[in-house]
Amino acid sequence: MRWWIAALVIAGILVANPAVAEKDPDEHFFNETWNEFDEELQRARDEGKKGVFIFFEMDECPFCHWMRENVLNETEVQEYFRENFLNFTVDIEGDIPVVTFDGESMPQKEFAFEHRVRATPVLAFFDLEGERVYRYTGKTSGVEEFLTMGRYVVEEAYQDEEFPEYQESQKDAGGDEDKDGASYY
Repeated sequence: MRWWIAALVIAGILVANPAVAEKDPDEHFFNETWNEFDEELQRARDEGKKGVFIFFEMDECPFCHWMRENVLNETEVQEYFRENFLNFTVDIEGDIPVVTFDGESMPQKEFAFEHRVRATPVLAFFDLEGERVYRYTGKTSGVEEFLTMGRYVVEEAYQDEEFPEYQESQKDAGGDEDKDGASYY
């Protein structure tokens, strides 16, 4: 009987404490899609989004798993990205057909190849015209760096400066650090 009480207490702590509770990225970060990115682009415009975010990944990628388990599962990240982008995943080894922003049909792996994805993850941001405006290869240092990337695109800072410069200016302005208190560099 005591183990039931302990289980209920632990469950209550997990539910009541959002820092402990994690949200599955497939349900709370990524949007559902039929992989018709030309139509998703129009949907992004209709919903007032700033663009489309594509997470190029593959099953065997430890850095992809790290991003899912340490960044994309965080409520703050999910809320910010869902507010500003439509978010999709593409398996760089996948055979599932996609329709590109230009209306061309091809397998996911060919779409990834056309976007020069050779290593994973690749974090790719597209504007509302379907033009890639920023690309990052690899895992981020943490939540704050990923959110800074999102702000970089939302604020269209990519038009005036490279991401490292923007990131440094944000760090200087607000002292952005990841959850463990480590700075970006």
